[in-house]
Amino acid sequence: MQTIETIQATITTQPAVMLYFSAPTCNVCHALKPKILASLDHDFKAVKVISIDISETQDIPAHFNVFTIPTVLIFLEGREFIRKSRHMSVDGIMTELSRPYKMMFS
Repeated sequence: MQTIETIQATITTQPAVMLYFSAPTCNVCHALKPKILASLDHDFKAVKVISIDISETQDIPAHFNVFTIPTVLIFLEGREFIRKSRHMSVDGIMTELSRPYKMMFS
């Protein structure tokens, strides 16, 4: 089971973490997630992905100030680096992540 503590522990111990906030009733969430995961798997293999279903817990999204879905948070070395909500593009996220990721893992 996911808790704020387990998610925070992952963020602090892994160099790159993506939190993906969604819900079963969100069609955009379900269409976007496979595209993001495929791009991460292809170019950013070191990013640990944590999917958070906001219908199962309200304290986790509140803790991360997430009020809409889908929302993507990317943490690099424990610090929030990217925050995208609702209207986002996979290419935009990957472009924004590319330079710091290469600096960290090349």
